[in-house]
Amino acid sequence: MSAEARTWRAGGCHCGAVRFEAELPQAFEVEDCNCSMCAMSGNIHVIVPASRFRLLQGEAHLGEYTFNTHKARHRFCTICGIKSFYIPRSNPDGFAVTWRCLDDWDKLDVTVVPFDGQNWEANAGRLAHKSID
Repeated sequence: MSAEARTWRAGGCHCGAVRFEAELPQAFEVEDCNCSMCAMSGNIHVIVPASRFRLLQGEAHLGEYTFNTHKARHRFCTICGIKSFYIPRSNPDGFAVTWRCLDDWDKLDVTVVPFDGQNWEANAGRLAHKSID
């Protein structure tokens, strides 16, 4: 993301137990990944550096799922099951925020970018810059 002005945008899970904020520019890209996890859950996300993410509430309600390399940490609300953010394998120093878990997600200026996560090793480098502050 560029040095343009950013705004803290709130979001959370379906039941409201987990709430967070992510600092995002007015317009931003979201990844529509076709890896097995994102494809099955319909997850479209924006990657932000850890410094631009704040968990506001719900740490005690977060469960975690890992698989394969166990590098990605898929965090989900143990009450409603929604994964509103996770720590991606491609950017372990950042957070992937589920676009549709942001408040007023449908009013945000986003560009949906396809990402070939089925061929992750060949494409992960395209995401590395997204968690750099």
